[in-house]
Amino acid sequence: MIDHNFDPIAQKFINNIYGSDKGAIRKEVVWRELLACMQRLNKPTLRILDAGGGFGYFSQKLAALGHQVVLCDISGELLTVAKQQLADKPYKNNVTVLHCAIQALNEHIEGQFDLILNHAVLEWLAEPELTLHSLLNWLNDDGLVSLMFYNKEAQRFFNLVSGNLNFVALGMPRKKVVRLSPTNPLFEADVLDWLKRANMSVIKKTGVRVLHDYMKSADFSEHNFEQLLAMELKYCQHEPYASLGRYTHLTITRSCNEAVSF
Repeated sequence: MIDHNFDPIAQKFINNIYGSDKGAIRKEVVWRELLACMQRLNKPTLRILDAGGGFGYFSQKLAALGHQVVLCDISGELLTVAKQQLADKPYKNNVTVLHCAIQALNEHIEGQFDLILNHAVLEWLAEPELTLHSLLNWLNDDGLVSLMFYNKEAQRFFNLVSGNLNFVALGMPRKKVVRLSPTNPLFEADVLDWLKRANMSVIKKTGVRVLHDYMKSADFSEHNFEQLLAMELKYCQHEPYASLGRYTHLTITRSCNEAVSF
């Protein structure tokens, strides 16, 4: 297995992940968590690393607030889109775009970061734990990590309630390559174990899309989006819903800092 590169389907990735109702929910939920991170860090200007950030949706929003952002990705096509979108923006110089893998960051940057973003990346990697540990080396002692990954437990629950019992019994094997379906979904318990070994603690856990993907009517969100979004935001940090999000978002700090594990 090798790390996945979205170059062949860059525009499809942008349309499906960010241009849909489910993408809009993801953007709203994660942005709220990033705003909370910025409030907690409480600095006028942050140095931010968006590792595997694609075309930099959040990088651009953070740069617009005046923060200094390094955006890296292995997809040259997605980074081209980022550069095009930034070209006429007054904050374009706040973003440094790097065409490189997370594992090769030491060839391009120096120093530490106040905030590190790693969203929907680990589940596409050949060695997610090693990559995560290497990424954490770039974090300031008092910094925060915004980590989001595809939740394998939610994948299993979705298939159970959909009646795909044989598929679950077989361990949910990948029968065919679905190009936007993660190659390596992760169990939350495994990620927490990796963080513990790296001396990191979780401040907050949030489920991303705790309701949308379980709706019986596929077009429900199209006609009731604002109501659905409000409910997503209301329940995304309450159990059992938080653990059933299609993605799990964790806000992380070093264990030596004051942290409250969920």
